[in-house]
Amino acid sequence: MAEYLIVLLVAALVTWLLTPVVRRMAIRLGAVVSPDARRVHERPTPTLGGAAMYGGFLAALATASVLPQFRPVFRGTSEPLGLLIGATAMFAVGALDDLREVSPPAKLAGQVFSGSLLSLLGITLLFFRIPFAGFVVLSPDLSPLLTVIWVALMANAVNLIDGLDGLAAGVVGIAGVAFFAYSLRLSDSGLLAGSNLAPLVAIIAVGVCVGFLPRNAHPAKIFMGDAGALFLGLLLAASTILVGGRTADQFSGQTFFFFAPLVIPFVILGVPMLDIALAVLRRAARRTSIAMPDKEHLHHRLMRLGHGQRRAVFILWAWTAVLAGFVLAPTYTNEGNALVPFGIAALALILYAIFHPVARRARRNAVEAENGHTDEEVELEPPEFVVIVDSKGDDFEDEEPQPPRATSWPA
Repeated sequence: MAEYLIVLLVAALVTWLLTPVVRRMAIRLGAVVSPDARRVHERPTPTLGGAAMYGGFLAALATASVLPQFRPVFRGTSEPLGLLIGATAMFAVGALDDLREVSPPAKLAGQVFSGSLLSLLGITLLFFRIPFAGFVVLSPDLSPLLTVIWVALMANAVNLIDGLDGLAAGVVGIAGVAFFAYSLRLSDSGLLAGSNLAPLVAIIAVGVCVGFLPRNAHPAKIFMGDAGALFLGLLLAASTILVGGRTADQFSGQTFFFFAPLVIPFVILGVPMLDIALAVLRRAARRTSIAMPDKEHLHHRLMRLGHGQRRAVFILWAWTAVLAGFVLAPTYTNEGNALVPFGIAALALILYAIFHPVARRARRNAVEAENGHTDEEVELEPPEFVVIVDSKGDDFEDEEPQPPRATSWPA
């Protein structure tokens, strides 16, 4: 544990130190996200924070390579090289999109390329688990294909939840802690080889999230952007492939943790995702653009429920921890494994009750009645956001505009 702790601290410290440097660089490069109808932040904010995470990842991986405990992980295998090259390619795809918007097909092609590099250099699925139905031994032609699909799914799952300050970093960090604990449990039980790379990848993911969160928590001074979200998705994909896709032994909670990085975001976002699908159908029926932004996403719904950003993110962090805890507890106690599906289903039902349109409408009407408002929507004029850029090009903190150097962005 001591050497895992060293790697964690290196990843967190380097990421934390690099974040303000990357922030200044993002401002100079123009990688700034302005407020719009799809976002809840109130002023232009630098993005490209994934570059700091990537730097922390490189430092942590280099540190692990010289620690005695991890010598079996780096010797006689191409997996660490595959992780390095695949993560670099995925980070580059996301960073390019942060700097210059990339079309969805081109972005998907980059994700496929990253997954292909992982598979080519040894990080590939050998077994695929089907919930409640055991596992399938993959043939040589199916293994690379499913590996690539898995990497793309994980990357987009993390990108999907990156909608509130600190949400994606916190969810990935909590999931990474749980997956690290699970990997150690399998190692102690003799089901995971000591040379397996998965626990190291998981603890590095936790470290970069911990180092990035102080400046990404609300009000965020920098966003991770696609560079960070896609990069974290690849790390989670590699971890699940190296554990769930490498052993055919049955173990308490194994199927859940193989699917954890997808299960957690999709359980949390299940009802809003359904609403988004319905919104797409509604726009198609109205013959409006499917890509037209609206205010029906998760963060908008949470805001309408009266939660601020900090409280909303904390709720979702807690939901992630409880979901992981449902499976991690039986893994360590060997009791209560049959209750896991029921616990997850109960949490999903509670979430559905909270976000169901009828429940939201009833709460909104109650608040309007208490405040003496009618049921009509009140349209507010969007504020004008003013960003001040000093001579060094790195100041977003001034409250009052300086007329000679003020640049105005409408909401």
